[in-house]
Amino acid sequence: MNTTRDAAHLHIPVLLEECLDMLAPAINHPGATLIDCTLGMGGHTEGALTRFPDLTVIGIDRDPQAIALASERLAPFGQRFSAVHATYDAIDEVVAQRGLDGKVDGILMDLGVSSLQLDEAERGFSYAKDAPLDMRMNPTTGISAAQLLNSADTKELTRILRVYGEERFASKIANLIVRERTTVPLTRTSQLVDIVRRAIPAAARRSGGNPAKRTFQALRVAVNDELRILENTLPKALNSLRVGGRLVIESYQSLEDRIVKDIFRLGASDQAPPGMPVVPPELGPRLRLLTRGAHKADDHELEHNPRSASVRLRGAEVIAPWKDRR
Repeated sequence: MNTTRDAAHLHIPVLLEECLDMLAPAINHPGATLIDCTLGMGGHTEGALTRFPDLTVIGIDRDPQAIALASERLAPFGQRFSAVHATYDAIDEVVAQRGLDGKVDGILMDLGVSSLQLDEAERGFSYAKDAPLDMRMNPTTGISAAQLLNSADTKELTRILRVYGEERFASKIANLIVRERTTVPLTRTSQLVDIVRRAIPAAARRSGGNPAKRTFQALRVAVNDELRILENTLPKALNSLRVGGRLVIESYQSLEDRIVKDIFRLGASDQAPPGMPVVPPELGPRLRLLTRGAHKADDHELEHNPRSASVRLRGAEVIAPWKDRR
């Protein structure tokens, strides 16, 4: 897959219209700027640029292949689109370089692994295809999943699987990984799938989909440092938005969604001590929540885009400057 047509055909943006509807009051005006923190193959950005003719979008992605494909796909929009090769926790640097500090109108984040990464077997993200154990979103930097699996001790592997994958058989899988690698280094996804299958009791493998799913998720999160980067990014993103600006986030697993939910809850609550009769403005809420709980895909979305099954969509509007909230 290396053409614009392929990118547009294979990438179906999750909850595209719902995201754009949520962002619309903030970005539907002349001179508006949206930052797409997870550009991927550019599906959400293409939808935004098409629907809002006065909008400019800055797309951020750590994956150089994604930058190349999305830039080609979005070339018809000319100077209304630009791409930045970085992890999205560099958002504060991006907005400062563009002179947009505190002036951004909207920010979109579509978290997790992209269709591009899942569909390219050689990237090693999928447990359904045999491939090198890589899993790096930016394959030019950092350690691969294979390097992590062959170097981390049992305690660390157990922690990764239990915390990032919420895997209840984490210790069994970690012990078998360490035992197996003393004979043959782990280099292929098929090796890891086989280890997980043997480590998990047969009764537990009969339901819940592929038993390797949680292990692969955990390794991907660890290799790409996803949760720490997300935690670092959210205050920077909120600091970058003008009053009236909106942050919209799609999460695909409970750990991500919990981080988003917690900071949104913090922002929507006042910080006054209990019993204070009048809450001064500086202690009042900074955010207005745009969803009650998390919005999920409906049957129509699920039918057309099975990867939307686990999505959790949340949004918030900045009603007072975020600065120094955390």
